Amino acid sequence: MSTPLGYDLPLGYDLPLGYDLPLGYDLPLGYDLPLGYDLIVQQLIPGYASLARLAVALLAASPRASSSGAAVLVAGCGTGAELVEARAQRPDWQLTAIDPSAEMLAASQQRLGVESISWRQTTVEDLNADGCFAGALSVLVLQSLPDDGSKLAFLTALARSLEPGGQLVLVDLMAPERSTLQSQVEAAWMGFQRASGLNADPHDLAPLTQGLHPIGEARLTALVNAAGFGDPARIFQALGYEGFLLQRRP
Repeated sequence: MSTPLGYDLPLGYDLPLGYDLPLGYDLPLGYDLPLGYDLIVQQLIPGYASLARLAVALLAASPRASSSGAAVLVAGCGTGAELVEARAQRPDWQLTAIDPSAEMLAASQQRLGVESISWRQTTVEDLNADGCFAGALSVLVLQSLPDDGSKLAFLTALARSLEPGGQLVLVDLMAPERSTLQSQVEAAWMGFQRASGLNADPHDLAPLTQGLHPIGEARLTALVNAAGFGDPARIFQALGYEGFLLQRRP
């Protein structure tokens, strides 16, 4: 069995539900997008398999979302990795899952069922849910937005959707720091992918990162401050992928 990266899946073969695929990657004809996402990302991002668990645990320990029955938003739910973990850790949470992709929502609903989760095919900018949530999760979403006002609009909408003091766990690909060691980091990333089963040369892996718009930490700090959050606190890093805990200012 293999993945879309040089591993041709037989037509009709179904991978387990819940596997996700990075934004900007085009699967071959005949391959089901929602079913392949997590499998590829786990082979792409060191520590990805623990990210959903960590993100939910962080939010569950926050002052607002720690309360029983707290309302929590999953912005860009994909095929439901964070939702599955949220149900496991905090079955009392009132979950709202949004995604602009009907296909991703359908895959997530097939995995989790339609009961007990509020499903919306929309973006956070169009959600119109001011101050409704005690916490929010956003994993591998901001990186897909250009820094032409779109990132700020996304972050502002997330801050607006939270109660004052509500927290957001944000995970994305970040722009690399200027360092003489950066080439070694990039080589290590390719080595990790090969060791994880992505048996492809660097040229074949290029489509996985096309169309993304990573930014540096200084720019992220400026954007989240402008959006209504305090300074970001780093809670995860694996090569170029970083996670931050953000709190909406009162």
